[in-house]
Amino acid sequence: MDNTLTAVELADLMRRNAGIAVDPAAFADHPDTPFEEYGLDSLGLLGIVATLENQYGRPMPQDAERCKTPREFLDLVNNTLTKSGA
Repeated sequence: MDNTLTAVELADLMRRNAGIAVDPAAFADHPDTPFEEYGLDSLGLLGIVATLENQYGRPMPQDAERCKTPREFLDLVNNTLTKSGA
């Protein structure tokens, strides 16, 4: 099983947890665009982190909810997931 979070999955999490529709291609084209430009605030990101913790059965890094961009968030989460070997 692949234990990485994709841009498509992140976009789906944003839709489900924060009601924000984002084209995953936007993350690929502009991975350093701040979450705030998509309308995602720290509370919405906290909800995404909680969902991931439930999904993977392990805590995400405390810094995950402070990430400012999709690239930063995906890098941090995926580094955690691959190190843990879920």
